[in-house]
Amino acid sequence: MALPLCPECSSEHAYEMGALLVCPMCGHEWVPSETASESDAPAEPVVKDAVGNVLADGDTVVVTTTIKVKGSPQGIKAGTKVRSIRLIPPVNGHDIDCKVDGFGAMLLKSSLVKKA
Repeated sequence: MALPLCPECSSEHAYEMGALLVCPMCGHEWVPSETASESDAPAEPVVKDAVGNVLADGDTVVVTTTIKVKGSPQGIKAGTKVRSIRLIPPVNGHDIDCKVDGFGAMLLKSSLVKKA
């Protein structure tokens, strides 16, 4: 079993001393489960809008540019408010799932909206 690197100085020379891991380079002592739980947890991706604001589930956004919609004679006009967005893992660059009035459920790119 390979021991983890020291969280303080990143030294590879850590050793076990009872229930603790010890780094001989900087003297740091830590419990192995603390660092394992931090590094194993997947980091939540941060989704930002066109101007850099961080988006979250349930936010209301405004479309910044007119978006062409396949199969529709007119697209979604700039300035259209979209309420209660849901962030999803990116699908072809689209990372917002929402319902747009007059169009129904669709996916949007975060780079085409701004937080209201």
